Amino acid sequence: MIRSNLSLYMGRDKLKMVDVAEKIGVHRNTISLLYKEEAKRIDLETLEKLCELFNCEVGDMLYIQKEQD
Repeated sequence: MIRSNLSLYMGRDKLKMVDVAEKIGVHRNTISLLYKEEAKRIDLETLEKLCELFNCEVGDMLYIQKEQD
């Protein structure tokens, strides 16, 4: 399962979902789905903007968590 560190970065920088959405130019719902790890897909442009905003690499923002049996 692909997981997101968005909540970690938002907490670190003390940003709300609406703040992130406004800064990168996406709908708040997009950020909410990523934050709650309910998103089924992510636009590469959105991912790039998030990484630029939080000064991180794609591998820092997203990671694979192996599912347990």
